Amino acid sequence: QEPSNKRVKPLSRVTSLASLIPPVRATPLKRFSQTLQRSISFRSESRPDLFSPRPWARNVPPANTKRRDSKLWSETFDVCVNHMLTSKEIKRQEAIFELSQGEEDLIEDLKLAKKAYHDPMLKLSIMTEQELNQIFGTLDSLIPLHEDLLRRLQEVRKPDGSTDHVGHILVGWLPCLNSYDSYCSNQVAAKALLDHKKQDHRVQDFLQRCLESPFSRKLDLWNFLDIPRSRLVKYPLLLREILRHTPNDHPDQQHLEEAINIIQGIVAEINIKTGESECQYYKERLIYLEEGQRDSLIDNSRAVCCHGELKNNRGVKLHVFLFEEVLVITRAVTHNDQLCYQLYRQPIPVRELVLEDLQDGEVRLGGSIRGAFSNSERIKNFFRVSFKNGSQSQTHSLQANDSFNKQQWLNCIRQAKEKAACAGKAGGLEAHFLLSPSGRRGPQGEALEQMEQSDCESDCSMDTSELSADCERMEQTNSGESEKQIETNV
Repeated sequence: QEPSNKRVKPLSRVTSLASLIPPVRATPLKRFSQTLQRSISFRSESRPDLFSPRPWARNVPPANTKRRDSKLWSETFDVCVNHMLTSKEIKRQEAIFELSQGEEDLIEDLKLAKKAYHDPMLKLSIMTEQELNQIFGTLDSLIPLHEDLLRRLQEVRKPDGSTDHVGHILVGWLPCLNSYDSYCSNQVAAKALLDHKKQDHRVQDFLQRCLESPFSRKLDLWNFLDIPRSRLVKYPLLLREILRHTPNDHPDQQHLEEAINIIQGIVAEINIKTGESECQYYKERLIYLEEGQRDSLIDNSRAVCCHGELKNNRGVKLHVFLFEEVLVITRAVTHNDQLCYQLYRQPIPVRELVLEDLQDGEVRLGGSIRGAFSNSERIKNFFRVSFKNGSQSQTHSLQANDSFNKQQWLNCIRQAKEKAACAGKAGGLEAHFLLSPSGRRGPQGEALEQMEQSDCESDCSMDTSELSADCERMEQTNSGESEKQIETNV
Protein backbone atom coordinates (compact mmCIF):
# COMPACT_ATOMS: atom_id res chain seq x y z
CA GLN A 1 0.00 0.00 0.00
CA GLU A 2 1.06 3.57 -0.67
CA PRO A 3 1.82 5.66 2.38
CA SER A 4 -1.03 7.97 3.45
CA ASN A 5 -0.49 11.65 4.31
CA LYS A 6 -3.67 11.86 6.46
CA ARG A 7 -3.29 12.37 10.18
CA VAL A 8 -4.97 9.74 12.27
CA LYS A 9 -5.92 10.47 15.90
CA PRO A 10 -4.45 7.95 18.26
CA LEU A 11 -7.14 5.62 19.46
CA SER A 12 -5.63 5.38 22.91
CA ARG A 13 -6.11 9.13 23.52
CA VAL A 14 -9.73 9.06 22.45
CA THR A 15 -10.31 6.14 24.75
CA SER A 16 -8.65 7.94 27.66
CA LEU A 17 -10.81 11.01 27.16
CA ALA A 18 -13.93 8.92 26.99
CA SER A 19 -13.06 7.32 30.28
CA LEU A 20 -13.21 10.73 31.96
CA ILE A 21 -16.90 11.17 31.14
CA PRO A 22 -19.00 10.01 34.11
CA PRO A 23 -21.70 7.46 33.42
CA VAL A 24 -25.23 8.81 33.05
CA ARG A 25 -27.72 7.05 35.27
CA ALA A 26 -30.75 9.12 34.42
CA THR A 27 -33.76 7.29 33.13
CA PRO A 28 -34.75 7.84 29.49
CA LEU A 29 -37.77 9.89 30.56
CA LYS A 30 -35.63 12.10 32.74
CA ARG A 31 -33.04 12.58 29.96
CA PHE A 32 -35.81 13.44 27.56
CA SER A 33 -37.30 15.96 29.95
CA GLN A 34 -33.89 17.60 30.48
CA THR A 35 -33.34 17.81 26.73
CA LEU A 36 -36.81 19.22 26.26
CA GLN A 37 -36.26 21.82 28.93
CA ARG A 38 -33.02 22.94 27.35
CA SER A 39 -34.63 23.17 23.93
CA ILE A 40 -37.70 25.20 24.91
CA SER A 41 -36.36 27.34 27.74
CA PHE A 42 -35.71 30.99 27.12
CA ARG A 43 -33.79 31.64 30.31
CA SER A 44 -31.46 34.58 30.34
CA GLU A 45 -28.56 32.39 31.37
CA SER A 46 -28.41 30.92 27.85
CA ARG A 47 -27.44 34.25 26.30
CA PRO A 48 -23.70 34.32 25.56
CA ASP A 49 -23.29 38.02 26.37
CA LEU A 50 -23.95 37.34 30.05
CA PHE A 51 -20.87 35.14 30.24
CA SER A 52 -18.56 37.96 29.20
CA PRO A 53 -16.56 39.39 32.13
CA ARG A 54 -17.94 42.53 33.74
CA PRO A 55 -15.72 45.60 33.60
CA TRP A 56 -16.16 46.01 37.34
CA ALA A 57 -15.67 42.34 38.22
CA ARG A 58 -12.57 41.56 40.22
CA ASN A 59 -10.71 38.30 40.68
CA VAL A 60 -8.86 38.94 43.90
CA PRO A 61 -7.43 36.20 46.07
CA PRO A 62 -9.14 36.01 49.46
CA ALA A 63 -7.49 38.16 52.10
CA ASN A 64 -6.72 37.16 55.65
CA THR A 65 -9.88 37.75 57.69
CA LYS A 66 -9.58 39.71 60.89
CA ARG A 67 -11.15 37.75 63.72
CA ARG A 68 -12.42 39.09 67.00
CA ASP A 69 -11.26 36.86 69.82
CA SER A 70 -13.61 36.38 72.74
CA LYS A 71 -12.23 37.43 76.10
CA LEU A 72 -13.00 36.06 79.53
CA TRP A 73 -12.74 37.99 82.77
CA SER A 74 -10.59 35.32 84.39
CA GLU A 75 -8.15 35.44 81.47
CA THR A 76 -8.01 39.23 81.25
CA PHE A 77 -7.21 40.07 84.86
CA ASP A 78 -5.02 38.59 87.57
CA VAL A 79 -6.09 34.99 88.09
CA CYS A 80 -4.67 35.04 91.61
CA VAL A 81 -7.89 36.60 92.89
CA ASN A 82 -9.83 33.50 91.86
CA HIS A 83 -8.90 31.54 94.97
CA MET A 84 -10.60 34.20 97.11
CA LEU A 85 -13.89 34.07 95.18
CA THR A 86 -16.59 31.43 95.08
CA SER A 87 -17.56 29.71 91.86
CA LYS A 88 -20.82 31.65 91.75
CA GLU A 89 -19.05 34.98 92.21
CA ILE A 90 -16.61 34.16 89.41
CA LYS A 91 -19.55 33.48 87.08
CA ARG A 92 -21.09 36.79 88.14
CA GLN A 93 -17.87 38.65 87.32
CA GLU A 94 -17.72 36.88 83.95
CA ALA A 95 -21.29 38.01 83.15
CA ILE A 96 -20.55 41.63 84.14
CA PHE A 97 -17.36 41.57 82.07
CA GLU A 98 -19.28 40.19 79.08
CA LEU A 99 -21.67 43.15 79.32
CA SER A 100 -18.75 45.59 79.36
CA GLN A 101 -16.84 43.81 76.59
CA GLY A 102 -19.96 43.76 74.41
CA GLU A 103 -20.19 47.54 74.71
CA GLU A 104 -16.59 47.88 73.53
CA ASP A 105 -17.23 45.65 70.51
CA LEU A 106 -20.44 47.50 69.66
CA ILE A 107 -18.74 50.91 69.75
CA GLU A 108 -15.92 49.60 67.57
CA ASP A 109 -18.37 48.25 64.97
CA LEU A 110 -20.46 51.44 64.87
CA LYS A 111 -17.37 53.57 64.33
CA LEU A 112 -16.15 51.14 61.67
CA ALA A 113 -19.45 51.37 59.79
CA LYS A 114 -19.15 55.14 59.63
CA LYS A 115 -15.44 55.26 58.84
CA ALA A 116 -15.19 52.39 56.33
CA TYR A 117 -18.60 52.66 54.60
CA HIS A 118 -20.42 55.95 55.14
CA ASP A 119 -17.59 58.45 54.77
CA PRO A 120 -15.85 56.84 51.72
CA MET A 121 -19.11 56.44 49.79
CA LEU A 122 -19.96 60.06 50.47
CA LYS A 123 -16.47 61.28 49.50
CA LEU A 124 -16.40 59.21 46.30
CA SER A 125 -20.00 60.21 45.42
CA ILE A 126 -21.00 56.56 45.22
CA MET A 127 -24.24 57.54 46.95
CA THR A 128 -25.80 60.91 47.66
CA GLU A 129 -25.86 62.34 51.16
CA GLN A 130 -29.63 61.92 51.29
CA GLU A 131 -29.41 58.23 50.39
CA LEU A 132 -26.69 57.62 52.99
CA ASN A 133 -28.72 59.41 55.66
CA GLN A 134 -31.66 57.14 54.84
CA ILE A 135 -29.54 53.97 55.01
CA PHE A 136 -27.49 54.82 58.11
CA GLY A 137 -30.30 56.60 59.96
CA THR A 138 -29.38 57.86 63.45
CA LEU A 139 -26.35 55.60 63.75
CA ASP A 140 -24.07 58.45 64.86
CA SER A 141 -26.25 59.25 67.87
CA LEU A 142 -25.90 55.69 69.23
CA ILE A 143 -22.10 55.85 69.62
CA PRO A 144 -21.95 58.38 72.51
CA LEU A 145 -24.86 56.58 74.15
CA HIS A 146 -22.91 53.34 74.53
CA GLU A 147 -19.65 55.15 75.28
CA ASP A 148 -21.41 56.60 78.32
CA LEU A 149 -22.38 53.15 79.64
CA LEU A 150 -18.89 51.78 79.02
CA ARG A 151 -17.35 54.69 80.93
CA ARG A 152 -19.68 54.09 83.89
CA LEU A 153 -18.89 50.38 83.98
CA GLN A 154 -15.15 51.03 83.86
CA GLU A 155 -15.35 53.59 86.66
CA VAL A 156 -16.85 51.09 89.13
CA ARG A 157 -14.34 48.37 88.22
CA LYS A 158 -11.77 47.83 90.96
CA PRO A 159 -8.01 47.58 90.29
CA ASP A 160 -8.15 43.77 90.48
CA GLY A 161 -10.81 43.76 87.71
CA SER A 162 -13.79 42.80 89.86
CA THR A 163 -17.02 44.81 90.09
CA ASP A 164 -19.26 44.96 93.14
CA HIS A 165 -22.35 46.85 91.92
CA VAL A 166 -23.78 47.46 88.44
CA GLY A 167 -27.53 47.49 89.08
CA HIS A 168 -27.79 51.19 89.95
CA ILE A 169 -25.81 52.08 86.80
CA LEU A 170 -28.17 50.12 84.56
CA VAL A 171 -31.30 51.53 86.18
CA GLY A 172 -30.05 55.04 85.49
CA TRP A 173 -28.78 54.36 81.96
CA LEU A 174 -31.32 52.04 80.34
CA PRO A 175 -34.05 54.70 79.80
CA CYS A 176 -31.65 56.31 77.28
CA LEU A 177 -32.37 53.37 74.95
CA ASN A 178 -35.75 54.90 74.10
CA SER A 179 -33.87 56.78 71.37
CA TYR A 180 -33.52 53.44 69.58
CA ASP A 181 -37.10 53.59 68.33
CA SER A 182 -36.25 56.01 65.50
CA TYR A 183 -33.27 53.91 64.38
CA CYS A 184 -35.14 50.59 64.44
CA SER A 185 -38.24 52.06 62.78
CA ASN A 186 -36.07 53.25 59.88
CA GLN A 187 -34.50 49.85 59.21
CA VAL A 188 -37.17 48.55 56.85
CA ALA A 189 -36.83 51.51 54.49
CA ALA A 190 -33.03 51.47 54.90
CA LYS A 191 -32.77 47.80 53.92
CA ALA A 192 -35.02 48.30 50.88
CA LEU A 193 -32.98 51.28 49.67
CA LEU A 194 -29.68 49.46 50.20
CA ASP A 195 -30.88 46.43 48.23
CA HIS A 196 -32.02 48.73 45.43
CA LYS A 197 -28.71 50.60 45.33
CA LYS A 198 -26.80 47.32 45.04
CA GLN A 199 -28.03 47.14 41.46
CA ASP A 200 -25.63 50.00 40.72
CA HIS A 201 -22.32 48.38 39.78
CA ARG A 202 -20.31 51.11 41.58
CA VAL A 203 -22.10 50.42 44.85
CA GLN A 204 -21.83 46.67 44.38
CA ASP A 205 -18.13 46.88 43.56
CA PHE A 206 -17.39 49.06 46.62
CA LEU A 207 -19.30 46.76 48.97
CA GLN A 208 -17.59 43.72 47.49
CA ARG A 209 -14.15 45.27 48.04
CA CYS A 210 -15.06 45.96 51.67
CA LEU A 211 -16.32 42.41 52.10
CA GLU A 212 -13.02 41.02 50.83
CA SER A 213 -11.01 43.28 53.16
CA PRO A 214 -9.79 41.91 56.51
CA PHE A 215 -11.58 44.54 58.61
CA SER A 216 -15.06 43.33 57.59
CA ARG A 217 -14.69 39.90 59.25
CA LYS A 218 -16.73 38.55 56.27
CA LEU A 219 -19.69 40.75 57.29
CA ASP A 220 -21.48 42.91 54.73
CA LEU A 221 -22.73 46.44 55.35
CA TRP A 222 -26.18 45.37 56.50
CA ASN A 223 -24.68 43.14 59.20
CA PHE A 224 -23.02 46.22 60.68
CA LEU A 225 -26.21 48.28 60.42
CA ASP A 226 -28.21 45.55 62.15
CA ILE A 227 -25.79 45.17 65.09
CA PRO A 228 -27.53 47.83 67.26
CA ARG A 229 -30.90 46.06 67.00
CA SER A 230 -29.41 42.67 67.86
CA ARG A 231 -27.59 44.25 70.81
CA LEU A 232 -30.83 45.78 72.06
CA VAL A 233 -32.65 42.45 72.26
CA LYS A 234 -29.63 40.87 73.96
CA TYR A 235 -29.70 43.15 77.00
CA PRO A 236 -32.47 41.20 78.83
CA LEU A 237 -30.46 37.98 78.43
CA LEU A 238 -27.28 39.60 79.75
CA LEU A 239 -29.02 41.11 82.77
CA ARG A 240 -30.76 37.84 83.62
CA GLU A 241 -27.40 36.08 83.51
CA ILE A 242 -25.93 38.59 85.98
CA LEU A 243 -29.00 38.28 88.21
CA ARG A 244 -28.83 34.47 88.12
CA HIS A 245 -25.37 34.52 89.71
CA THR A 246 -26.15 37.35 92.19
CA PRO A 247 -26.88 36.22 95.79
CA ASN A 248 -30.33 37.00 97.16
CA ASP A 249 -28.93 39.21 99.91
CA HIS A 250 -26.76 41.22 97.50
CA PRO A 251 -27.66 44.94 97.13
CA ASP A 252 -27.68 44.51 93.32
CA GLN A 253 -30.57 42.02 93.46
CA GLN A 254 -33.36 44.60 93.57
CA HIS A 255 -31.69 46.96 91.11
CA LEU A 256 -31.13 44.20 88.56
CA GLU A 257 -34.78 43.12 88.74
CA GLU A 258 -35.83 46.73 88.17
CA ALA A 259 -33.39 47.03 85.26
CA ILE A 260 -34.80 43.90 83.62
CA ASN A 261 -38.32 45.29 83.83
CA ILE A 262 -37.14 48.57 82.29
CA ILE A 263 -35.38 46.96 79.33
CA GLN A 264 -38.25 44.55 78.67
CA GLY A 265 -40.67 47.47 78.49
CA ILE A 266 -38.37 49.39 76.16
CA VAL A 267 -37.88 46.41 73.83
CA ALA A 268 -41.63 45.73 73.72
CA GLU A 269 -42.41 49.36 72.90
CA ILE A 270 -39.74 49.52 70.19
CA ASN A 271 -41.07 46.26 68.70
CA ILE A 272 -44.53 47.78 68.43
CA LYS A 273 -43.26 50.97 66.80
CA THR A 274 -41.00 49.04 64.44
CA GLY A 275 -43.91 46.80 63.42
CA GLU A 276 -46.11 49.82 62.75
CA SER A 277 -43.36 51.44 60.69
CA GLU A 278 -42.86 48.26 58.65
CA CYS A 279 -46.60 47.91 58.08
CA GLN A 280 -46.92 51.52 56.94
CA TYR A 281 -43.95 51.12 54.60
CA TYR A 282 -45.50 48.19 52.76
CA LYS A 283 -49.01 49.70 52.71
CA GLU A 284 -47.63 52.77 50.94
CA ARG A 285 -46.07 50.54 48.27
CA LEU A 286 -49.21 48.58 47.38
CA ILE A 287 -50.50 49.32 43.87
CA TYR A 288 -54.22 48.83 43.27
CA LEU A 289 -55.29 48.09 39.72
CA GLU A 290 -58.84 49.18 40.53
CA GLU A 291 -60.59 50.91 43.40
CA GLY A 292 -62.54 47.77 44.20
CA GLN A 293 -59.35 46.15 45.49
CA ARG A 294 -58.98 48.67 48.30
CA ASP A 295 -60.00 47.27 51.66
CA SER A 296 -60.45 48.96 55.02
CA LEU A 297 -58.85 45.93 56.68
CA ILE A 298 -55.58 46.90 54.96
CA ASP A 299 -55.88 50.56 55.91
CA ASN A 300 -56.58 49.72 59.56
CA SER A 301 -53.70 47.22 59.87
CA ARG A 302 -50.88 48.22 62.20
CA ALA A 303 -48.58 45.19 61.83
CA VAL A 304 -47.45 42.65 59.23
CA CYS A 305 -47.64 39.16 60.73
CA CYS A 306 -45.70 37.54 57.90
CA HIS A 307 -44.65 38.32 54.34
CA GLY A 308 -42.41 36.85 51.69
CA GLU A 309 -42.14 35.27 48.26
CA LEU A 310 -44.25 32.22 47.39
CA LYS A 311 -45.03 30.48 44.10
CA ASN A 312 -48.37 29.28 42.81
CA ASN A 313 -48.88 25.95 41.05
CA ARG A 314 -48.03 27.57 37.72
CA GLY A 315 -44.62 28.68 38.99
CA VAL A 316 -45.55 32.39 39.14
CA LYS A 317 -43.63 34.23 41.85
CA LEU A 318 -45.93 36.10 44.22
CA HIS A 319 -45.23 38.30 47.21
CA VAL A 320 -47.78 37.55 49.91
CA PHE A 321 -48.54 39.81 52.89
CA LEU A 322 -50.38 38.56 55.96
CA PHE A 323 -51.64 41.62 57.80
CA GLU A 324 -53.52 41.34 61.09
CA GLU A 325 -56.92 40.71 59.51
CA VAL A 326 -56.35 40.32 55.77
CA LEU A 327 -54.19 38.29 53.37
CA VAL A 328 -52.94 40.23 50.34
CA ILE A 329 -51.43 38.45 47.31
CA THR A 330 -49.28 40.70 45.11
CA ARG A 331 -46.64 40.71 42.40
CA ALA A 332 -43.39 42.57 42.90
CA VAL A 333 -43.00 45.30 40.25
CA THR A 334 -40.76 48.31 39.72
CA HIS A 335 -42.63 51.61 39.72
CA ASN A 336 -40.85 54.98 39.45
CA ASP A 337 -37.51 53.24 40.01
CA GLN A 338 -38.85 51.79 43.27
CA LEU A 339 -39.89 48.28 44.29
CA CYS A 340 -43.67 48.12 44.71
CA TYR A 341 -46.30 45.41 45.05
CA GLN A 342 -49.22 45.17 42.62
CA LEU A 343 -52.30 43.37 43.90
CA TYR A 344 -52.74 40.03 42.15
CA ARG A 345 -56.26 39.26 43.44
CA GLN A 346 -58.81 40.73 45.80
CA PRO A 347 -57.67 40.86 49.46
CA ILE A 348 -58.89 37.88 51.51
CA PRO A 349 -60.26 38.52 55.03
CA VAL A 350 -58.44 36.29 57.51
CA ARG A 351 -61.62 35.47 59.41
CA GLU A 352 -63.23 33.93 56.31
CA LEU A 353 -60.06 32.35 54.92
CA VAL A 354 -59.89 28.54 54.67
CA LEU A 355 -56.41 27.07 55.15
CA GLU A 356 -55.36 23.60 53.96
CA ASP A 357 -52.04 21.87 54.58
CA LEU A 358 -51.32 19.91 51.38
CA GLN A 359 -49.27 16.75 51.31
CA ASP A 360 -46.26 16.53 49.00
CA GLY A 361 -47.34 15.48 45.51
CA GLU A 362 -50.98 16.49 46.03
CA VAL A 363 -50.80 19.60 43.84
CA ARG A 364 -50.97 19.30 40.08
CA LEU A 365 -48.57 21.64 38.33
CA GLY A 366 -49.55 23.51 35.22
CA GLY A 367 -48.67 26.47 33.06
CA SER A 368 -46.17 24.83 30.70
CA ILE A 369 -45.20 21.52 29.14
CA ARG A 370 -42.42 21.27 31.71
CA GLY A 371 -44.99 20.34 34.31
CA ALA A 372 -45.50 17.01 32.57
CA PHE A 373 -41.87 16.07 33.19
CA SER A 374 -41.39 17.71 36.58
CA ASN A 375 -39.56 15.95 39.37
CA SER A 376 -40.79 15.47 42.90
CA GLU A 377 -38.95 18.54 44.20
CA ARG A 378 -41.34 20.85 42.36
CA ILE A 379 -44.45 19.53 44.07
CA LYS A 380 -43.32 19.87 47.68
CA ASN A 381 -44.14 22.37 50.43
CA PHE A 382 -47.55 23.48 49.13
CA PHE A 383 -50.49 24.82 51.13
CA ARG A 384 -53.83 26.16 49.93
CA VAL A 385 -55.82 29.25 50.88
CA SER A 386 -59.37 29.73 49.67
CA PHE A 387 -62.18 32.21 50.20
CA LYS A 388 -65.82 32.35 49.15
CA ASN A 389 -68.29 35.16 49.71
CA GLY A 390 -71.39 35.05 47.55
CA SER A 391 -70.37 35.16 43.92
CA GLN A 392 -66.74 35.93 44.81
CA SER A 393 -64.41 32.98 45.33
CA GLN A 394 -60.66 32.45 45.24
CA THR A 395 -58.37 29.44 45.61
CA HIS A 396 -54.58 29.66 45.63
CA SER A 397 -52.10 26.79 45.94
CA LEU A 398 -48.93 28.39 47.28
CA GLN A 399 -45.48 26.84 47.49
CA ALA A 400 -42.91 27.81 50.13
CA ASN A 401 -39.14 27.57 49.70
CA ASP A 402 -38.78 24.68 52.14
CA SER A 403 -40.68 22.78 54.80
CA PHE A 404 -39.59 25.17 57.58
CA ASN A 405 -40.79 28.21 55.65
CA LYS A 406 -44.08 26.44 54.91
CA GLN A 407 -44.61 25.68 58.60
CA GLN A 408 -43.98 29.32 59.46
CA TRP A 409 -46.70 30.41 57.06
CA LEU A 410 -49.13 27.84 58.42
CA ASN A 411 -48.46 28.90 62.01
CA CYS A 412 -48.80 32.61 61.25
CA ILE A 413 -52.08 32.18 59.35
CA ARG A 414 -53.54 29.96 62.09
CA GLN A 415 -52.58 32.44 64.79
CA ALA A 416 -54.05 35.31 62.78
CA LYS A 417 -57.31 33.39 62.35
CA GLU A 418 -57.47 32.67 66.09
CA LYS A 419 -56.90 36.33 66.97
CA ALA A 420 -59.50 37.45 64.45
CA ALA A 421 -62.01 34.95 65.85
CA CYS A 422 -61.31 36.03 69.44
CA ALA A 423 -61.59 39.70 68.48
CA GLY A 424 -64.92 38.98 66.78
CA LYS A 425 -66.27 37.17 69.83
CA ALA A 426 -65.07 39.90 72.20
CA GLY A 427 -66.62 42.56 70.00
CA GLY A 428 -69.87 40.62 69.89
CA LEU A 429 -70.00 40.26 73.67
CA GLU A 430 -69.33 43.95 74.19
CA ALA A 431 -72.03 44.86 71.69
CA HIS A 432 -74.71 42.49 72.97
CA PHE A 433 -74.34 42.48 76.75
CA LEU A 434 -75.63 46.01 77.30
CA LEU A 435 -78.50 47.01 79.58
CA SER A 436 -80.82 49.99 79.38
CA PRO A 437 -80.67 52.59 82.22
CA SER A 438 -83.68 50.93 83.90
CA GLY A 439 -81.85 47.63 84.10
CA ARG A 440 -83.91 45.96 81.37
CA ARG A 441 -82.57 44.71 78.10
CA GLY A 442 -82.40 47.27 75.38
CA PRO A 443 -82.20 46.65 71.64
CA GLN A 444 -78.86 44.95 72.14
CA GLY A 445 -80.41 42.57 74.65
CA GLU A 446 -83.22 41.70 72.28
CA ALA A 447 -80.67 41.02 69.60
CA LEU A 448 -78.86 38.73 72.02
CA GLU A 449 -82.07 36.71 72.62
CA GLN A 450 -82.55 36.32 68.88
CA MET A 451 -78.93 35.30 68.45
CA GLU A 452 -79.20 32.70 71.23
CA GLN A 453 -82.35 31.29 69.64
CA SER A 454 -80.72 31.06 66.23
CA ASP A 455 -77.65 29.44 67.76
CA CYS A 456 -79.78 26.73 69.35
CA GLU A 457 -81.45 26.06 66.01
CA SER A 458 -78.28 26.04 63.92
CA ASP A 459 -75.63 24.53 66.20
CA CYS A 460 -75.19 21.00 64.87
CA SER A 461 -72.40 20.09 67.30
CA MET A 462 -74.74 20.18 70.30
CA ASP A 463 -75.88 16.73 71.50
CA THR A 464 -79.41 17.12 72.90
CA SER A 465 -79.45 13.64 74.44
CA GLU A 466 -76.55 14.59 76.67
CA LEU A 467 -78.36 17.76 77.73
CA SER A 468 -81.50 15.84 78.74
CA ALA A 469 -79.42 13.32 80.68
CA ASP A 470 -77.70 16.16 82.51
CA CYS A 471 -81.06 17.64 83.42
CA GLU A 472 -82.25 14.32 84.87
CA ARG A 473 -79.08 13.99 86.94
CA MET A 474 -79.46 17.54 88.24
CA GLU A 475 -83.03 16.85 89.38
CA GLN A 476 -81.86 13.88 91.44
CA THR A 477 -79.24 15.88 93.37
CA ASN A 478 -79.92 18.13 96.35
CA SER A 479 -80.52 21.82 95.90
CA GLY A 480 -76.96 22.93 96.76
CA GLU A 481 -75.34 20.48 94.38
CA SER A 482 -77.98 21.32 91.79
CA GLU A 483 -77.07 24.99 91.84
CA LYS A 484 -73.37 24.21 91.44
CA GLN A 485 -74.06 21.84 88.56
CA ILE A 486 -76.20 24.47 86.81
CA GLU A 487 -73.44 27.04 87.19
CA THR A 488 -70.91 24.60 85.75
CA ASN A 489 -73.07 23.83 82.71
CA VAL A 490 -73.78 27.49 82.11
